[in-house]
Order: sequence, then structure tokens, then C-alpha cells
Amino acid sequence: MALKISIKETEFGVGDRIRVVQKVKDGDKFRESIFEGMVISIKGREPGKTFLVRRVGEAGIGIERIFPVNLPSIDKITVVKRGTEGVKRSKLYFTRSKSPTEIEMIYKKAGSRIKSGSKNNK
Repeated sequence: MALKISIKETEFGVGDRIRVVQKVKDGDKFRESIFEGMVISIKGREPGKTFLVRRVGEAGIGIERIFPVNLPSIDKITVVKRGTEGVKRSKLYFTRSKSPTEIEMIYKKAGSRIKSGSKNNK
């Protein structure tokens, strides 16, 4: 179970907020489609590896998209916000039932535990 993955010189992991830019054919033209959200899982092995991105849309409805790693229409991926180093689970499905504020509180608590733990180890 992978916690991190590297696609097109961009390394990201479970818990990171990323922006995926896809080129979509619209008639005879191409346009860019942007999907921004939190990576909640990375699944599979190399030929069929996928990652699942979730965002909260209009009226609080959760939207999830599964992106294959080998998808040729992915133009670029940028990391908007790194998840804390405290993420130890490869699947963050429990965040589906939580509000965005509750998720931020979980990350704050995990970050403070790591900072205080590193001071004790020195």
C-alpha cells in the first residue's frame, strides 16, 4: 500500500491537496479541465495504478474522481498543500463523513503531535 506516488516529476501522497489539469477534446478543440481536491487513496500496481481525489462541491456534496497513473490526457499535477507527515494510513475513507473543518482539525492535531514528538527525541 503506497503512501506516495510520483507522476511527471511531481511527487505527492495520501492526504495532499493537489490540482490535476487534464486536456479534454471538446469537438475539434482541446480545453483544460481542472480538478482540485485531497488525495484519499492510492491503489494498485504499476500497470493499473490509480489515485482517488475528493473535493467538496456545491451544497456540501462530495465529488470523487479516480485517475489512472498512465492516463495520457493528464497535462500536469501540482501540489497545492502538503498533508502532514502524520498520515500513516493509505486510505483516508473516514474523511468522507467529516466536514472540511473537522479534517483541518485532525491535521492540526497530528502536526502538533509530530512537532512535540521530535523535540522529545532530540
